[in-house]
Amino acid sequence: MAISEAQGLQCAEDVISGRSFPGFDQAAVDGYAVRGVDVALPEPMDDDPHPDPLFLPVVGDIEAGNKQPARLQPHQAVLLQTGAPLPSLADAVLPIAFTDGGIERIRVDLGVRSGDFVRKAGDDLKAGDVVVRSGTIIGPAQVGLLAAVGRDRVLVHPKPRVSVLSVGAELIDVDRTPGSGQVYDVNSYALAAAARDAGAEAHRVGIVPHDERQIKDIVEGQLGRAEVVIISGPVGGDVGRNVNQALSELGQWEVSRVAMSPGSVQGFGALGEEGVPTFFIPSNPVSALVVFEVIIRPLIRSALGRLSPRRRVLKAVATETLTSVIGRTSYIRGKLMRDDETGEYLVEPLGGVLASNPHLLSQLGEANCLINISEDASGVREGDPVDVIFLGQRG
Repeated sequence: MAISEAQGLQCAEDVISGRSFPGFDQAAVDGYAVRGVDVALPEPMDDDPHPDPLFLPVVGDIEAGNKQPARLQPHQAVLLQTGAPLPSLADAVLPIAFTDGGIERIRVDLGVRSGDFVRKAGDDLKAGDVVVRSGTIIGPAQVGLLAAVGRDRVLVHPKPRVSVLSVGAELIDVDRTPGSGQVYDVNSYALAAAARDAGAEAHRVGIVPHDERQIKDIVEGQLGRAEVVIISGPVGGDVGRNVNQALSELGQWEVSRVAMSPGSVQGFGALGEEGVPTFFIPSNPVSALVVFEVIIRPLIRSALGRLSPRRRVLKAVATETLTSVIGRTSYIRGKLMRDDETGEYLVEPLGGVLASNPHLLSQLGEANCLINISEDASGVREGDPVDVIFLGQRG
């Protein structure tokens, strides 16, 4: 991928420099090319606190980008721009601020030593050095390093392409006014946003008719462009049967219960010639987003090359008693806080106990974490520690 397009992606190769950087000795500041021995000012003597000033003739100037070789003679100076190549025999740069700034002759007010204010060839990188290591997330500095060694392209883990569809006879798009029994298509927008947030290149297909033949044709078309397909809709009922029948004709397909809450009933398959991972998840927006967070997001992060594809899990103290269903791992919306005095994490459930309004999307909008109660627990008492999946800061 072009380095200008690779920012934020994970490098998939060790990039080895084929050249040194800088490629030549160059001035680190505006000043004069000199020999260090020529500008070593004598120490003041007690009987002569003001020694005679040191002057050097300026015999030329060199701009950055100069290609003509130049040579410095002893007891001379050459005016340099920052980045200009040093003439031969010069081993230091005398900053203009260390002189009177003369054009034809300079007075040396402060001396320099050999190597001062010089960027030596290979100071930053030498031929054979690893510029960017495999597994590094490419940021501005990495883009700069790649450019510095003449790499215009780099091997990366690309953004997986994700297609998002919604199925439901009741759905309309947000630019229309809902009639009786109609609701806006929330999920295709929310799930596409979640996929982008996870690092994918998301394509929102939108609402798909609940006719079996049309479902098959549309999904089949997406299998040629996507590496992950997400369909939300009623997993049960007539619409669910139409979806399941259509998808079972495209490859391996299964609908089953997953031991989690919310969103236990799900469909999954490897469809098309490439076996594209395809998910059929509940139409309830909260359930759909929780299933995405727990099951689909780690797949996207793995495809991006992340070695730790799951969210950070913290221990926090529950501020309320929570109930759960034994046999299912529960994911409850919560607000993670930190005690300023003790540094202890606290988590406040949003919506109360598990059975209380699990469908409210507004509460998920306020949440910055999911409280994770294991399948072998019936709940958590107030004051007990609990695992919390941190969803990250926004803004």
